[in-house]
Amino acid sequence: MKLLFVFALALFVLSTFDYADSSAYDKIVTHSRIRARKEGPNVCALQQVMGTKKKYFSTCRNWYHGSICGKKATVLYECCPGYIKLEGMPGCPAVAPIDHVYGSLALVKATSTQNYADISKLKPEIEGPGSFTLFAPSNEAWELLDETVRNALVSNVNIELYNALHYHMVNKRLLTKDLKNGVTPTSMYNDLGLYINHYSNGVVTVNCARIIYGNQVATNGVVHVIDRVISSVGSTIQDVIEVDDDLTTLADVAQTAGLLEKLGQPGHYTLFAPTNDAFDKIGGDTMERLLSDKEVLKALLNFHLLDSVQCSEAIMAGTSYETLEGNNIEIGCDGESLTVNGIKMVLKKDIVTTNGVIHLIDQVLIPDSAKHVTELMGASQSTFGDMMTELGLSSEMRADAEYTLLAPLNDAFTDEVMSMDQRELRIILENHIIKNKLGLGQLYNGQQLETIGGKTLRVFIYRTAVCIENACLIRGSKEGSNGALHLMRTMLKPAEKSMFEILTESGRFKIFLSLMEGAGLTDLLRQEGGFTLFAPSDKAFAALTERELNLLKGDVNALRTILLYHFGNGIVIGGGLEARVTNLLKSLQGSNLQLKSADNAVQVNSVQLPETDKMATNGVIHFIDQILYPQDIPVGSQDLLMILRKLITYIQIKFVSGYRYQEIPLTFMKRIITRVVQQSPEIKKVTRVIEGKPSITKVTRVIEGEPSITKVTRVVSGPQYSVSSGTTNVEMEGIDLSRITTFEGNANLDSEQLTRLIQKGRPNPRRVVAGNRRRGRN
Repeated sequence: MKLLFVFALALFVLSTFDYADSSAYDKIVTHSRIRARKEGPNVCALQQVMGTKKKYFSTCRNWYHGSICGKKATVLYECCPGYIKLEGMPGCPAVAPIDHVYGSLALVKATSTQNYADISKLKPEIEGPGSFTLFAPSNEAWELLDETVRNALVSNVNIELYNALHYHMVNKRLLTKDLKNGVTPTSMYNDLGLYINHYSNGVVTVNCARIIYGNQVATNGVVHVIDRVISSVGSTIQDVIEVDDDLTTLADVAQTAGLLEKLGQPGHYTLFAPTNDAFDKIGGDTMERLLSDKEVLKALLNFHLLDSVQCSEAIMAGTSYETLEGNNIEIGCDGESLTVNGIKMVLKKDIVTTNGVIHLIDQVLIPDSAKHVTELMGASQSTFGDMMTELGLSSEMRADAEYTLLAPLNDAFTDEVMSMDQRELRIILENHIIKNKLGLGQLYNGQQLETIGGKTLRVFIYRTAVCIENACLIRGSKEGSNGALHLMRTMLKPAEKSMFEILTESGRFKIFLSLMEGAGLTDLLRQEGGFTLFAPSDKAFAALTERELNLLKGDVNALRTILLYHFGNGIVIGGGLEARVTNLLKSLQGSNLQLKSADNAVQVNSVQLPETDKMATNGVIHFIDQILYPQDIPVGSQDLLMILRKLITYIQIKFVSGYRYQEIPLTFMKRIITRVVQQSPEIKKVTRVIEGKPSITKVTRVIEGEPSITKVTRVVSGPQYSVSSGTTNVEMEGIDLSRITTFEGNANLDSEQLTRLIQKGRPNPRRVVAGNRRRGRN
């Protein structure tokens, strides 16, 4: 019995090692065998696309959906590769006879290839000694080959056909487990390479031709049946786009982006190549913008490139692939057609090159990184985009500037919003446009964002949410060439007033405000900061009499304990709460508040909040119609206990006789100082110039006592005048000066003229100059 157990264990271990060494193709075949086990031994279940001859060893996903490439598939039961039926026996109990490669072609029903081997004189080679791998086109594959090409192969003295078949051969036995993804075995025609891809869904391709029946072992090799005739490959992706007349625009774009040479280097790429017509569809303005920015152009081209080879036959359902640009595209299929992001756009597929494969498409794929920020908006934000255009905001956004759009979903634009005055609506929308480009990863708690309208918005980061003021972002953020887009369910309501102003203007919180004043805490509502306030309305105090309110104010420590328990340290809005779990918020009193969010409702300590998220410049206010009390704090006064039991019903308050409330250090309070600066009034001097035409020049001489010096002052009024002042010593001996008081006439008198004038006719006056003369002009 022990020997039997050991033998069974050894078989299991060996089979495990064999399975681990098997390829994706082998595993898919094994799964197909398991699905068909009720049909007998060695039977495999295949799926055949309805209306075609295409059959697949399919994946669990395709099997479950009952379709391949979106087309309904029927189930077929056939002998697994290497097995055959025996008459009168269930399933496929017999191993297929082993023959040489030529004989094996008949066993796998590749009779057309066998016939062409005869015609081309290849038969003796594949019947003789050696170890060959032959990728044999099926009969249908030869029928699909262009008739002109096929006839040319057969009629050209057989040498072309011989070479073509040699290109399908490798001078070495290669089972499917040896056909690793990306390997390039050397063919028997001019040592040209064959390009193998082995995909996780079990599909194996050679030059993008799918192996539809593999591993038919022969005495001198192995035969794999493929679904098309393959041709030799010698060109790179760069070579193809440079010579194809339909790809001249793409070649120019690649050259401008500096990526053309990269497409000529070794690699494993898939290029979705837009044709010239595809580029023509995107419009001149957009094309001009793309061409003007090399980085944008580079992102555009990389969005069409995958760093893997994706042959069309390997695509059985929509799958997301990362592009070299960094974002993903979905490659799928719809019957015989390939789709990109769900759109049929592939004109020609599987152009095999030495460094990848090309699929021609009739549309240009524009990534978010190459789009203008306003182009990032999708259908769910179309109303926001339309209103930006209608109110002139889009046209005012500069092409050389960067922005961040906080786009509300269409549902946020209610009838009330849409019926607003356009000037008010414009102001609201301005609050949703941020100066500068800020991706999701650049936002942090406490960050302040400036809108184009000059308002400041605050950022709050929570465990499961990123919020800006009262609105939280939802999935779908994007980054464009000149900005970022974030989505939100509600309209933003920036804070404009302090908590004190909001509560005072409301008129529903008079008692709470009076208690805050009695506790000396009113400045907490006015000061700068970031608090969460659960503000009890007057309704919460409705059961109290005036005497009881005064009694409550009588114990300041008790009053502060109660009031400060309504303040949370930090700003917490409803959208920032993690749903359906308890969120703890430490109060300024010291005990925790318990917050819950579920079904669009918010509770604090199990008390429902009738209104939430009233944003203030120093925090957020949530309105409440009950009083909150810390459950871990007892009451030591019977009178106070009676008051609190009137106000609080959601908990049972503990009574400890003689308990005294501790004084709470008000370290969070800021002293508000109002400084009045007195200063002298500012005085401005004004000089008034009056322009006029001078008419009179007066010279006045003043002589006191017995003068020896005469001063002459000349004043000229008018736009151009001169003043002469100077001192002249004139000999006045023998002259009677009492008769002279004022001279009228020309002021430009030198000392000699003045002397003559004074002397009035003295025949030979003697003049002595003992000074200087100075003239000036203003």
